Amino acid sequence: MSHDHENDGDRSHLSEVELRVRALETALREKGYIDPAAIDLLIERYEKKIGPRNGARVVAKAWANEDFKQVLLADPAQTLASLGYAGMQGEHTTVVENTPNLHNMVVCTLCSCYPWPLLGLPPVWYKSGPYRSRAVIDPRSVLLDFGVELSADTEVRVWDSTAEMRYLVLPMRPPATEGWSEEQLASTVTRDCMIGTGLPQLPGVLPR
Repeated sequence: MSHDHENDGDRSHLSEVELRVRALETALREKGYIDPAAIDLLIERYEKKIGPRNGARVVAKAWANEDFKQVLLADPAQTLASLGYAGMQGEHTTVVENTPNLHNMVVCTLCSCYPWPLLGLPPVWYKSGPYRSRAVIDPRSVLLDFGVELSADTEVRVWDSTAEMRYLVLPMRPPATEGWSEEQLASTVTRDCMIGTGLPQLPGVLPR
């Protein structure tokens, strides 16, 4: 299966166009035409705010509307596309649901395949070798590193994302949110809980 490789240190896999883009960016930075801090801020906003908000809206809609959730789980690609969350890095995305007895977690063992239209840019740790290897070998310890402690009888299922299939975790709805609007529900959904390395957070409640 093909993967989208990302490794800042090794450029041997980059295409000629990608190498030219990087060289141009370096030249523009050195001449002061672009502000590295502004670029970093833009990337951070897309990684942590703009992108994940799309996925959060999908999760909140599934929590609030059982019919929509069943359609989303049965035909995720078509349902997500109908909401406008498709295109580059969003093709072939499926949805896996957490339950009281099952916790899903996503990893890309070869690189960093990731549903960009739903979650924005992949976080640095998602692309790191230690996460990619440990998530498969000992997922519970990785979850503990993220502050997620599951009961011993909860099954942890690890999904290997590829260019042919990407995943969105549908977390369990937090308790005490009956009557909340979709917007309120979406505010509890973090990027990490849609990867499976976090849990929804109620406003004012610190992560465990």
